[in-house]
Amino acid sequence: MRLVILDEYNLASEWAAKYIRNKIIQFQPSADKYFTLGLPTGSTPFGCYQKLIEYYKNGDISFKYVKTFNMDEYVGLPRAHPESYHSYMWNNFFKHIDIDPANAHILDGNADDLDAECQAFEKKIAEAGGIELFVGGIGPDGHIAFNEPGSSLVSRTRVKTLAKDTIVANARFFGNDLSKVPTMALTVGVGTVMDAKEVMILITGAHKAFALYKAIEEGVNHMWTVSAFQQHPRTIFVCDEDATLELRVKTVKYFKGLMHVHNKLVDPVLSIKDQ
Repeated sequence: MRLVILDEYNLASEWAAKYIRNKIIQFQPSADKYFTLGLPTGSTPFGCYQKLIEYYKNGDISFKYVKTFNMDEYVGLPRAHPESYHSYMWNNFFKHIDIDPANAHILDGNADDLDAECQAFEKKIAEAGGIELFVGGIGPDGHIAFNEPGSSLVSRTRVKTLAKDTIVANARFFGNDLSKVPTMALTVGVGTVMDAKEVMILITGAHKAFALYKAIEEGVNHMWTVSAFQQHPRTIFVCDEDATLELRVKTVKYFKGLMHVHNKLVDPVLSIKDQ
């Protein structure tokens, strides 16, 4: 497990974007070999998406041969609703890059048969050859995707009832009206993300500090589902300084002492112009 600590949110976002850029370019995707990327929504990855859009517009990266699989989607929220994750992904990322819409996979929270939709999503991931890199974020209670506290750590894509804390946290997107916040979602499982060849989790802000502490300094615990990734062979946590506030000083010092190693993953930053 790697813990990459940057001074502030923008630097953490840039480091993550450079890492994704390098992974895609090193993979050398083509019509016969697509790079598969798992993606989150929310405020944390926004800065990372902005940097990736910048790299695309500068001609440094292409998403033509990339397939994406999003982590989750609300149940019952119209796809065109401004707070649907379809809207979030298209408005904040997909419409600004050269990805083929047919290769951008997002769960349909309005499907007639939600269980069948979840099973079909798992099948699509398998048919794409699995996920090369799954990028995720976490909630203050340590949930990844909508795998709320108490979720099975071997769970697959399924329908999930949202915890009250999550509904309250998301109310800010619905005019702070709790009655308008969806109470159910479709989500990839912890096991779905664990199957990825590599996982990168973005954690920023002091309000996520206790979750980061639970994720890396304590044991694996289904009440803090992000802690499962201690057992993944290739996990990178990317955080800002504020997110480390609950960690032991020696933990922070240890991982900061490895930054010269971690930075080799993004320096040099690669470009398709050089290929």
